[in-house]
Amino acid sequence: MLSNVKDELNRFAKYVISQSRANLTRGKKNSSKELYNSLKSNLNVSPNSFGLKFLMEDYGVFQDKGVSGKKVKYNTPFSYKDKMPPPSKMDKWIVRKGLKGTRDKEGRFIPRRSLQFMIARSIFNKGIKPSMFFTKPFKKAFDNLPKDIVEAYKLDVEELIKYTTNGNN
Repeated sequence: MLSNVKDELNRFAKYVISQSRANLTRGKKNSSKELYNSLKSNLNVSPNSFGLKFLMEDYGVFQDKGVSGKKVKYNTPFSYKDKMPPPSKMDKWIVRKGLKGTRDKEGRFIPRRSLQFMIARSIFNKGIKPSMFFTKPFKKAFDNLPKDIVEAYKLDVEELIKYTTNGNN
C-alpha cells in the first residue's frame, strides 16, 4: 500500500541528503566526515499515515543554522553568552587542518594549547556563520514535494481501485 508515496518520499530524502553532503564538501565543512556520514533518513509508511525523519550529528544543527558570537551576530536561535567552546575540542580539528608549526608575529612557534585557546576564543567572539547546508536543499525539495506526493497518492489510489475492482470480478 502507498508504494508510490513511499517511493516519492524516499526520492525526496535521497535528494536532500545528497545535496546536503555536497554543500558540506563545497563549503569546506567536511574535515572529519563525521557530519557527512551521519546524514540519514528514516521513513515510516503505514496505511493511514507516513513520517519522515532526518538524522545527523547534534552539532549539525549549529553548522546549518549558525551560532551568534559575542561580537558578531547572525539571524539564528543559537548564541554564545558566557561560555566559550572547550579549547581541547579544537585539537583534532587543528591536526586535520594542518595548522601545526604556526608562528606568531615575532616568528616564534605557537604551542598547540595556545592555538586551541585562540581558535576557541575566536569562535566565541565571532560565532559560527550559518552554512544552511541542510536547510537550502530541504526547502528546495519541499517546495516540489506537495505536487509530487499528490501525484503519487493519486497513482496509489488508482492501483487500489484497479485491485479491488479486479478482485470483485
